[in-house]
Amino acid sequence: MAHGGVRKGSGRKPKADEIKLIEQMDAIAVPETIWKALLDKVKDGDTQAIKTWLQYRYGMPKQVIDQNNNHTINDFNIKDVIKFVE
Repeated sequence: MAHGGVRKGSGRKPKADEIKLIEQMDAIAVPETIWKALLDKVKDGDTQAIKTWLQYRYGMPKQVIDQNNNHTINDFNIKDVIKFVE
């Protein structure tokens, strides 16, 4: 099986597909009515709605990744991890 490279269906979908989906969504419901419905849920205290509102208003919070590594190689023994049959 080949991994990587160009394959059918791989990669990001064309921008035209994204625009077509947005147009279909707008045909079902006017975006302003959706924002109003979201606002109503925010006012009702819906936690998920509040989270969504804040993410669109202020963006996703900055993620902090702890890069401290306290593993040591010298204390590592493969026999502690894998039991060998003798």
